[in-house]
This record gives sequence, C-alpha cells and structure tokens, in this order.
Amino acid sequence: MKVVSFKDDFLGYGYFNDRSRIRIRLLSRDENETIDERFFEKRFEDAWNYRKKIVQTDCCRIVFSEADRLPGLVVDKFSDVLVFEVDTLGMDVRKQMLKDALLKVLKKDGVQIRGVYERSDARVRTLEGLERIKGFLSEPFDTVIDVEENGVKLKVDVDQGQKTGYFLDQKYNHLAIRPFCKDARVLDCCTHTGGFALSAATTARHVTGIDASQLAIDQARINSDLNGFTNTEFLTADVFEYLAQQEEKGERYDVIILDPPAFTKSKSSVRNASKGYRQINCTAMKLLNPGGFLVSCSCSEYIS
Repeated sequence: MKVVSFKDDFLGYGYFNDRSRIRIRLLSRDENETIDERFFEKRFEDAWNYRKKIVQTDCCRIVFSEADRLPGLVVDKFSDVLVFEVDTLGMDVRKQMLKDALLKVLKKDGVQIRGVYERSDARVRTLEGLERIKGFLSEPFDTVIDVEENGVKLKVDVDQGQKTGYFLDQKYNHLAIRPFCKDARVLDCCTHTGGFALSAATTARHVTGIDASQLAIDQARINSDLNGFTNTEFLTADVFEYLAQQEEKGERYDVIILDPPAFTKSKSSVRNASKGYRQINCTAMKLLNPGGFLVSCSCSEYIS
C-alpha cells in the first residue's frame, strides 16, 4: 500500500496489518518502485552481494530483516540448507514467492540449495495474528546439518535448535572472543549448543559451558567431541543457581561469557527483567580473577 503524510506527501510503500501494533512496515521510499517479485529479487541480490563481501557464506545469515529492508524476514544458510523465519503478516502471505526469489538469486550465482526449512515459531508471530509454525518448505531432508563456523565443526538441528537452529548472528562475536580466552579458565553461561564455548576452547586452558536445557548440553558435548576438544565440560544448570554456588565455593575465572535469553517479552515486565540482568552481571563480576573479562551480550527481543 502507498503511505502518505497528513499533507498527502509520499512517504513510501509498505504492507498493512490491523492486528499488529506496528500497523505499517515500509518496504520502499522510492515512489517509482513497484512491489513485485523482481523487487524482492533485487532485495535478495543486495543482501547476498553484501554478505559475500563481509562474511564467509558457507554458513551465514543472508537476510537480517529490517537491516536488509525486508522487515519480518530472517534467512539463515547452513551449508546447502536455508532456514526461513517469517515473523510478520506481510512476509507470511508472500512466503512461497520469497523462497522462489531467493533460490533464483542463489542459483544464478552458482549456489545449490538442497532444502528449505521454516522456523516461524517465535512468540512474536502471535502479535501479528499469526500461528507459530515450523516445517519443510521443500522436500523433506535430515534436519541435523553438518556445518563449520570459524573453523569449528558443528551439528546444527534446524528443527529442534533455538531460533533457526543456531545463533548465526553471533558468528563473528564467537570468533572475536578467542584472543581474550588464550590460556584462560572460561565460563560460558547459557551456552546453548556451545557457540561461544567451543570457539573459546580453540585458545583457552579450560572451558565450562552451562545451560538449563539438557538437549542443548547434549548437543554441545557432541559438537565438542566432533572437534576433539579435551579442555571442555558442559553442565545442565540454572545460571542464577550455578553462579551463586560458584561464588560460595570461591571459584574464579579469567573470562565469563553471559549470553542469556530474554528475561522479558513485554513492557510490563521490563523492570523485573532489568533486575535479573543486573543480578546475573553483578554475580558474574564477583567470580572474575583480577584483570579478568566479563563478556555480556545484550538480548535483542521484540518488546510489545
């Protein structure tokens, strides 16, 4: 739809959803543009060409939603598998066309994709009036994918893993942690399947990864074994309880990584969530050796 100001000045083209608190999401500010399949192909071409310049594309996030001017759409590439996360109505109704357009762009560049999976099961979809769903957008395939991230081998389960199966948006944060972890004793809190922990293990003396999910910890151990690491351990534990226990024991670490899930999903609980973030960071600080590093990753979640 065409979006204009109260003075009837052109503002852009966007899609409308009267069930969402964000009524209109802009796709273009160019009045001469036509929103059709070729429009989306061009958006995908821009995103793909940019990724090729700045990242290794064997395993990467191709589409970053609003950052690539495709609001409500995230696409991750795990080797020769794509995972779509569709969070808005405007993208949901165009899902098949979007898949075809992206496959066309990749094929033109010689990239063969053997399967496409959808992980549109985030809570944010309910705020758009959409059901939370996941499933194949192509012929079925084994959803456990062998990938390599920054030289670390991983098995990623795009069906059972969090988000699209793995936090590819953290790919270069995982790499950046390595210099800080050289010969260090490292604690990775909320490790999921070992993203930060396994990258740290390439340089660290010893790494402990903890997560509340037994499924995630089991996968982290498998990933550690894949790489032949002997300096890692993974434990199923609540992060608040574990940090408190370590403080009581007088344990100390050279590097502590905090990458917790969102403590809030709505504005009404932001205050309590802020207390939680303060508590976890303050406790972690007490466990650091002099000169140690606390790496605290912020959570970027939809807050209605």
